[in-house]
Amino acid sequence: MQVRFVLTDYVKEATANAIYDKLKDGTFAGRIPLCKGVVALGSTLRECEDKLRSTLEDWIVVGLKLGHPFPIITNPYHNFDIC
Repeated sequence: MQVRFVLTDYVKEATANAIYDKLKDGTFAGRIPLCKGVVALGSTLRECEDKLRSTLEDWIVVGLKLGHPFPIITNPYHNFDIC
């Protein structure tokens, strides 16, 4: 039996669905469309990715504390849902 870590899997799947844009000033913006309000900016793509992951983690913690529902996030390369 494979051990699964639900929160780790959720973060991994959510960040796999992130969309990044290079802005006119050379900085980067990232967002996770299914996770309303999860956006980040960074001077490099790596910084943006790190900030987006941190923002997502904070979003999950606040959502759990407030009892918010979470979207089901799937990665088209996997055959399971994280909910």
